[in-house]
Amino acid sequence: MPQQPPPPELPARALEGIVVADFSRVLAGPLAAATLADLGAEVIKVERPGTGDDTRAWGPPFAADGTAAYFDAANRSKRGLALDLGDPDDAAAARELARRADVLIENFRPGSLAKYGLDHAATRAANPGLVHCTITGFGSGEGAHLPGYDFVVQAVGSLMSITGEPGGTPLKAGVALVDVLTAKDAATGILAALRHRDRTGRGQLVEVNLLSSLLGSLVNQASGHLATGHDPGPMGNRHPSIAPYETLACRGGLLAVAVGNDRQFRALAGALGAPELAGDVRFARNQDRVRHRADLVRALEELLAADTPQGWTERLGAASVPCGPVNTLSEALAMAERLGLAPVTPVGEGRIPQVASPLRLSETPVAQPQAPPRLDEHGAPLRTWLSGPADKPLPPRV
Repeated sequence: MPQQPPPPELPARALEGIVVADFSRVLAGPLAAATLADLGAEVIKVERPGTGDDTRAWGPPFAADGTAAYFDAANRSKRGLALDLGDPDDAAAARELARRADVLIENFRPGSLAKYGLDHAATRAANPGLVHCTITGFGSGEGAHLPGYDFVVQAVGSLMSITGEPGGTPLKAGVALVDVLTAKDAATGILAALRHRDRTGRGQLVEVNLLSSLLGSLVNQASGHLATGHDPGPMGNRHPSIAPYETLACRGGLLAVAVGNDRQFRALAGALGAPELAGDVRFARNQDRVRHRADLVRALEELLAADTPQGWTERLGAASVPCGPVNTLSEALAMAERLGLAPVTPVGEGRIPQVASPLRLSETPVAQPQAPPRLDEHGAPLRTWLSGPADKPLPPRV
């Protein structure tokens, strides 16, 4: 009987062998942990028994098993373990998990984990190589007592003050953007701390907070304020420093146009059949276009009224003018699919598909995501592992 060839070797993952203890809840921490799982880490999600993460109940919509779709969005590829930190045996298991982990992520209020022996001082004493990431709303100092919720931070952190139409009601972003930005900052900090550990063998504390992540993401708006002392205000879909960089009315809809330089404006004018616009002293340079924005928009919308957003997208795209229609989410996913970006990936029969990781690594590709865990789904084997010899490797998934 001919010998069967060995199965093909799976490509290595960037964080293969890294164990992450995810004690976080809601979105920023869980999403950071899910990103590490995408990169190949083994993530163990610790939840309170009975109810689990708050987001399990944040619906509708719900998955077939009754779990909210919100929970699924940030908990792919994790193992589920339910522990009651108020129970001495469960608290001991949690401490043992922290002792065996490479990374611990938590978003408890500062100081509240000390009574369980899970604060940074205790975890570092037990596990000097641990990267302990703590996520708060407003830091561990004067703002330590303030609860951190994305919507509140969008308000107090000024994002709402620059979102919406001039003179209108301040608006939040259409997604929990601050949590997402904080998750990315947390993942970046964790990866840097792991690199430091590679060199020195020492772990460290990584601290991120929602307010600082938001302020750090205001980029040109914050820089403009620091340069002038003036508070920016809402401009709708317009850009404070570039024109045309906004939505423009066409026949039957809106077209997003992002002209970033004078060359692109000349291309736009030519594609619209009005090359003379580029020679108009009001529009020749970007600063002129910003100064005369109202006149510019009137001139452009008169020309754009001749076709639909889809029609202009094709015509202007052929002239290398950045533009596109204002899509719905289903249209955006369909566009990504047409472009070969494979934006959605299945995670198992009867489970909600996942949006694919945006990361593409040539040598250490991201892992195929697995379904988010049901509450305490992997509790039995994980408890057996935690009660056994410390040098025993994490059991494989069943």
